Amino acid sequence: MKALYKLAFFLVVLLLPMLTFAQKQKSKAQLEKEKKENLNRIKEANRILQQTKVQKEASIGQLNAIQEKIVVQKGVISTISREIKFIDSGVKDTEGIVGELQSDLDNLKAEYATMVYAASKTANSYNKLMFVFAADSFNQLVMRLRYLQQYSEARKKQVEQINKVQAALAGQLRVLESQRQEKKGLLNKQIVENKNLLSLKSQQDSMIVKLSKQEENLKQEVAQRQQAIRKLDNLIADIVREEMAKAARAAREAGRATSGSSNKITLTPEAALISSSFAGNKGRLAWPVERGFISQKFGRHNHPVLKGVVIENRGIDIQTSQGEPARAIFEGKVLTVASVPGMNNIVMVQHGEYFAVYAKLRTVSVTEGQTVNAKDVIGTVYTDANGTTELQFQIWKNNNNLNPEGWIKAK
Repeated sequence: MKALYKLAFFLVVLLLPMLTFAQKQKSKAQLEKEKKENLNRIKEANRILQQTKVQKEASIGQLNAIQEKIVVQKGVISTISREIKFIDSGVKDTEGIVGELQSDLDNLKAEYATMVYAASKTANSYNKLMFVFAADSFNQLVMRLRYLQQYSEARKKQVEQINKVQAALAGQLRVLESQRQEKKGLLNKQIVENKNLLSLKSQQDSMIVKLSKQEENLKQEVAQRQQAIRKLDNLIADIVREEMAKAARAAREAGRATSGSSNKITLTPEAALISSSFAGNKGRLAWPVERGFISQKFGRHNHPVLKGVVIENRGIDIQTSQGEPARAIFEGKVLTVASVPGMNNIVMVQHGEYFAVYAKLRTVSVTEGQTVNAKDVIGTVYTDANGTTELQFQIWKNNNNLNPEGWIKAK
């Protein structure tokens, strides 16, 4: 039973690290990936922040960039915390293996000591011969010879087991020391990152104080923005209604049935396929810009500085770098290229019964009726007088406004 127990234990010691290695490596790789992505986002926000500082001492664009850095910084700290927990779990596992190895080593040494003591009583050749030839029969003599041989082999195996356990124990102790050193390094890094977070929050508070002194200008900016949004809404509504009517006429002329809701576009088989594909890629669609962050979310929310002022956003605002190209999120047809005061140039791309709207464009590089593919450049994003480069991006299904954040890939 002892032999079976030892065999099972060695299998556990050897196989347990192998069984958990792949899982742990995957978890560690995921944490490293998150850390790298967060560091890239911080660099991106820093670059955008520096560009906004060139034009003005304090602006909403700067505040957005600082707030993005705070969000990402919290992500960095969270990742480090999970790394520490991950290492703590590894330390606990390693300590358990070390304890079992040490216990088994003690048992092996005790058993070996007993064997050595027993062997010392028959240490010389005379005693061994006496033991063999004192047998009552030939069969017993053969059995005693076999016993002495097996006893000698058992002692050798015991020594081999002790050496193996000692080597395994030394290896696990090295692993344990490495884990403890890694944890110590992460704890020190966590302290540094927490200080960075406090510094960012201080910058945020300072920026809010500066912006609060520009209350009248900010109110004027909000009013102008809301007016521009209403004009854009009206334009989109007119375009969608026109497209519905056009599609219905085309269907009637082609002899296709047009039954159903008048609030839906009648689709050709080809358009229906694109529409279905667009819907099937929800949450995986390309970003309308390669670099940037969501500076204002979809829906109603409080103004970041003005108390009691609520902003309604029909899409999402994505703050990015100066001169950043705007890209199509999916294959489709350019339905409209227009200009709206306060929203600059806009491009509307149709994907079956879905529409993607790109507003606040400085330049446009597509024409109405043109077919575009995912990530094709449709223009460049506009930079305002404050140095803020921001794209207004919307998604509609027929005449229903959708939250774009749920459709594009998560960052």
